[in-house]
Amino acid sequence: MKRILVTGGAGYIGSHVVKALGEAGYEVLTYDNLSTGNRWAVLSGRLVEGDLADRERLSRVVADFRPAAVMHFAAAIEVGESVTNPLKYYRNNTVNALNLIEVMREQRIDRMIFSSTAAVYGIPEVIPVAEGAPLAPINPYGASKMMTERLLADLDQADENFQYIALRYFNVAGADAQCRIGQDYKNPTHLITRALKTALGQFNQLQIFGTDYPTPDGTCIRDYIHVDDLAEAHLVALRHLGAGGRSGIYNCGYGHGFSVREVVEAAKKVTGIDFPVVEAARREGDPPNLIADNREIVAALGWKPRFDDLDYILRTAWDWERKLASRQG
Repeated sequence: MKRILVTGGAGYIGSHVVKALGEAGYEVLTYDNLSTGNRWAVLSGRLVEGDLADRERLSRVVADFRPAAVMHFAAAIEVGESVTNPLKYYRNNTVNALNLIEVMREQRIDRMIFSSTAAVYGIPEVIPVAEGAPLAPINPYGASKMMTERLLADLDQADENFQYIALRYFNVAGADAQCRIGQDYKNPTHLITRALKTALGQFNQLQIFGTDYPTPDGTCIRDYIHVDDLAEAHLVALRHLGAGGRSGIYNCGYGHGFSVREVVEAAKKVTGIDFPVVEAARREGDPPNLIADNREIVAALGWKPRFDDLDYILRTAWDWERKLASRQG
């Protein structure tokens, strides 16, 4: 289990996992079409530019590299865009995942770690939300990920040799502590990223979408996880599969959350900048409260998060945003 193929390894989360794999001594090949990823973000192993829709190229790359396992990150991730362009999401997130799985089957590669999302839960009735909660996605992004989870579960039932782990991410934030890589999207939608870019003057103001939710301060509550802790979750999942562990689905979060207002105030404290904030109407489909029940990944895989600290998450993200701004400026 030392040779790992990573799809989407030039993106934000994928690149942090590639870095962690390299530091842990794995041989890594990143397969990425660079539509949203960046060549400079791949710090370990080799990068091959290619699309999962290109079955012939994908098959050649996999045959040449012969990985013991595949980590699949490549996906479209913007919830709003998925509503206006659903076919893009089903093709990119579900059909392309099927392409990858079929190539793996053809070449007898039977270990996979899948990048899933808390969006599969939709608006959960019970908080914290556990892995056994009903899946009821409220947008095509969440539905496309849920369908891939179903593909993997059905294959797992059909073939006793195939094993997978799906990791359902909550709100991923922060950056590499050494400031080598971090989030760099053309159209950032995440609260922390937009808050820090507003502090830098790249946006005129930060919008808070909805202040009348049934939460203590009226704004949505989210479970924020540092990207390096999430990367470590992938490594413990890989070790689990390498040791012959069974398939499973696990939440990746800290088990507690912060409201939008709390994150904004913490961002102002970390940056030392009182950037402008305005209140706006709710966005359709935003759950009031989304917090992970993370007991399963801790108990079953032995995951031990190290960076459960909102100020630390914000500081690493702020260091990265300032570096990115100086590079672009």
